Amino acid sequence: MVAWSSVSDDHVVRAVEEYDRLGPEAFFAAHGFGPSRSYELVREGKRYPHKAILGTAYEFAMGARLSPSDFEGGKSGAVRVLEKMGFDVEAKEDR
Repeated sequence: MVAWSSVSDDHVVRAVEEYDRLGPEAFFAAHGFGPSRSYELVREGKRYPHKAILGTAYEFAMGARLSPSDFEGGKSGAVRVLEKMGFDVEAKEDR
């Protein structure tokens, strides 16, 4: 089980900024994640892959990379962690 206590909202914001700077493909290649399947973090009108953002925030906080299989992305996993930190997470929109 991953301990999220060292991950701050600043780490999450840094991960969002990195996603915006790199774009999806380069971000996923750099951090080892892929697009969201069910949920997205919503910030300032933009939608982000919630699990990839949280996993990257952990990498920034701890200096160690998580793989997607190291933690859950659903309601009891990444969604819950991000919501407890004050972020909005919504069901993924079909595009």
